[in-house]
This record gives sequence, C-alpha cells and structure tokens, in this order.
Amino acid sequence: MSQAQPAAIAVLGTGIIGAAVACNLARKGFAVRAWNRSPDKAQALAADGVAACAAAADAVRGADVVITAGKDGAVVAEAMHQAEAGLAPGQIWLQLATIGLDATADLSAWATARGLVFYDAPVVGTRQPAETGQLVMLAAGPLSHRETAQAAFDAISRRTVWISERPGDGSRLKLVINNWVLALTHGAAETLALAQGLGLDPALALETIAGGPLDVPYLQLKGKAMLAGDYTVSFSVDNAAKDAGLVLAAAEAAGVRMDGAAAGLARFQRAIAAGHGGKDMAATFLA
Repeated sequence: MSQAQPAAIAVLGTGIIGAAVACNLARKGFAVRAWNRSPDKAQALAADGVAACAAAADAVRGADVVITAGKDGAVVAEAMHQAEAGLAPGQIWLQLATIGLDATADLSAWATARGLVFYDAPVVGTRQPAETGQLVMLAAGPLSHRETAQAAFDAISRRTVWISERPGDGSRLKLVINNWVLALTHGAAETLALAQGLGLDPALALETIAGGPLDVPYLQLKGKAMLAGDYTVSFSVDNAAKDAGLVLAAAEAAGVRMDGAAAGLARFQRAIAAGHGGKDMAATFLA
C-alpha cells in the first residue's frame, strides 16, 4: 500500500461540507487549493490558508488528492468535467458527496477511464461536525492507496469506516444511515406536532423522554430547534428531499418497500411547496 502523505489537495465544491473540509485540511498543514462554481465561496477561505482557484483545472493540476463535495451527482460530474484538463493518471479522487448509486457508478467508470484512483466516501455529519473535524467517513475503494486517503480523512473526521474495495458500498451505507436520520427528524416533528395539536406543551414530550431508553441526543437537538423556531441550516430541506429520493430509488431497485421513507419525502415536498426548502430539515415540523 502507498503510504505517501499527500502534499497537495484540491477541493472542488466549497459549500457547507466542502468549505469545512478545505479549512480543516489547511489547518492540519496540507497545501489546499479550492474551486467553487461561485468563486466568492472559495475566496472566503483564504484566512484559513486555502488558495482559491478561478478554474477547476488549475485547482487539481499537480494535486495528489482531489476531493469533491458537491450537492448531487450532476454538480460533482460538472466539476470534474471542468477539472479534466488538469487531471493526471494516478491522482486519488475522494468523492464525499451523497449522490446515490447510479451517479456513483457513472463517476467510478469515468475515473477508471482516466486512470484516477476512485474512493466512494460519503460523509456522515452536517455543518457542526464538519467544522470541528468530527465527520464519519464511509469509505469504499482499492487497498492500494488507502493510507494516502486515510491521511486526508484523519484531518477532517473522527472515524473512518472502511467497507469494501467496491465503489458504491460507501454510498449504499450512506443511504442506510440517512434513512435513519430522516426518520428521526420526521418522528420528532410529528410527535411534537401531535402534542401541540392535543393542546399540550410539546416541550413536555421532550422532557418525558429525556434520559430514558427512548431518548436520542438527535431528538433533543432537533426537537428543541423545532420548538424554538430555529431553522438555521445544517442540512436543508431541499437536500434532505434529494437524499430521500435517492433512498427510495435504491430501495426500489433492491425490491425493498419503504412506506415510511415515501411518506417522509412527501412531507419534505410539502415543506418545500410552503417555501421552507432553504431552511434546515427540522422545518419538516412546519409541514
């Protein structure tokens, strides 16, 4: 296995996750170049030691590792197409976005055709874990360069779960985990809405559950945000709906019926129709 410490890392996509990843890598001493479709978002990272590039090809040229952190498969594909002129065989590509199984298969094939070493490595975690370097990496890819990939993961995460050598298995596990996260979010929203509808103070539900076997830290976090009307974005309703759609597509292909996930997607769609798509997914409470 290659044990080389990557000297230069390119980050394509500096949204909530990508920006935090780039800054944490720079703080750990890596030379980081970043590109974003909206240049100001990459330029804003200069204070953390991240060099912004006007062109994606300039960001990846000469980099040991390329990281993508776009919104969906189309955005990631567009970024890599724009970067193609600067890519070289042997570069390691860490694909961190949640893009589903079909897009992951397409990007893996695209990488193979260009001699890139592709790792399917979506992250578990939103804004706060990303900013504090506490993401969990769900990684799948070849054994050959894992130690180089791990050096980058260690700078941005608290844990890496290596699943297999098969690209796509990281995305499969991410959809499983995301289904649980979305179910918890909807469950919290509907539980508190029911309490409110029955004429109770919904905070009583959180207080009654707290500290017992039914309690989950995430319930308390999202539930209190819902009751405070605080929808500061960690993960938006729009993105949650996108991920719910990916879960359902994967489930359908696998022959698994997901009634709860389908109802959850419908709830997100109602929230979007009501104008809440840009808010945190806790805004499912408003649906």
